[in-house]
Amino acid sequence: MTGIVDYNAGNIKSVEHALESLKTPYILSGNPRDLENADRLIFPGVGDAAYAMKQLKLTGFDSFLKDWVAAKKPLAGICLGSQIVFDWSEEGDTQCLGLLEGKIVRFSNLISPELAEKEGIKIPHMGWNDVKYCNGGSKLLEGIPDGTDFYFVHSYVIQPQDESVIKGYADYGIKVPAVVEKDNITVFQFHPEKSGKPGLQILKNFVEKTSRSE
Repeated sequence: MTGIVDYNAGNIKSVEHALESLKTPYILSGNPRDLENADRLIFPGVGDAAYAMKQLKLTGFDSFLKDWVAAKKPLAGICLGSQIVFDWSEEGDTQCLGLLEGKIVRFSNLISPELAEKEGIKIPHMGWNDVKYCNGGSKLLEGIPDGTDFYFVHSYVIQPQDESVIKGYADYGIKVPAVVEKDNITVFQFHPEKSGKPGLQILKNFVEKTSRSE
């Protein structure tokens, strides 16, 4: 069973629709106890990091997610959920979950106004962008050609402490970490659930490759 974390800051409906199109059973809940027996968790998110962390603490999902990862259970983060698994975010000067080492930095602090103007780069990074694989890629990208386009919407950029955990990146004036994976955690800066067939393949891979039968 796939669990979806509902903490009042997630892009829930599109994730539900994607799993329904895959005919994958799931449970959506804002109560951590309801998700304790799930095989895997999807941790979506849109909006503000500080608000999201406040909601995680109010619901108890902050400690639940830390325990989940410590137990080596599969976790997939999407968009904001790909960012707040790290230590800290510039957005609201927010201490995050600390499941992965690194920080989240404003795009505008990583790319100069001159380069942005020259390259026609607008913030937020919104729309389709191809993702190049690196550091061996991820098993969740299997069946998806290198350089496939995915749908992005974000103004902040993941900066892992260890660059070897980056498994795919987009080029948007700078190299933007798009897929990060370490042990049982895989996070996607883009939205698989809004990225057509390739995005559905990622979710299908997540379900199939994290089943208890394996």
